[in-house]
Amino acid sequence: MNGSILSLQTGRIAPLGPDHVPSGFVKTPRHGPVQARRLGLEGDEQADLSVHGGAEKAVYAYAASHYPAWALQFPALAREFHGGAMGENLTVADMDESVLCVGDVHGIGTARLQVCQPRQPCFKFALRHNNKQLPQAMVRSGYSGWYYRVLEEGLVGAGDALVLLERPNPDFAFTRLVEIVYRGGATPKELARMADMPGLASQWRDTARLMLGKSGAGIKKPPAVPGA
Repeated sequence: MNGSILSLQTGRIAPLGPDHVPSGFVKTPRHGPVQARRLGLEGDEQADLSVHGGAEKAVYAYAASHYPAWALQFPALAREFHGGAMGENLTVADMDESVLCVGDVHGIGTARLQVCQPRQPCFKFALRHNNKQLPQAMVRSGYSGWYYRVLEEGLVGAGDALVLLERPNPDFAFTRLVEIVYRGGATPKELARMADMPGLASQWRDTARLMLGKSGAGIKKPPAVPGA
């Protein structure tokens, strides 16, 4: 299943919320092609590189089809739920987590990007929309969006198709990874699979190896990632 980019957004570091926390969460629409580089889209910034950005969180995509559900759940914020509201770079049509597998490679414009992990919501999501319930609502819904690593740099822009080029892990649905990241409960078999899974973010490969080494009992609780 292929999708397309409805809109593309980037953000500069700016004060966020009443405490003026530095953040690049607020995104501005870009018109015309933007260069996708190994560490992100040209013109996109992250304030805390220990939990944001980097090669395995280079480009964040979010399904436009989730926005109506957000508007229904939080009617007071309905006007805010549109492209970029989740801090995403790519707002995507005709594709969501349910049709992805871990490690999928998409051709987008002249670039090649690989699905490597879900987003873990944090307090900055709450600050962006002045509602503390939002991070937990994302966890409950599983509407995580997905991070891409950039395998081949190139130009991407609104209107570009997301074309599936490779699927190295057809037996590992992205929705299952979201469930593990959000709620834990990975089985020893899944941990063994994740430990050497092509395309999976190194954080989760390392976590799987650690849990296997400890007891082989599976991930009971997802590891905390402060401010992610």
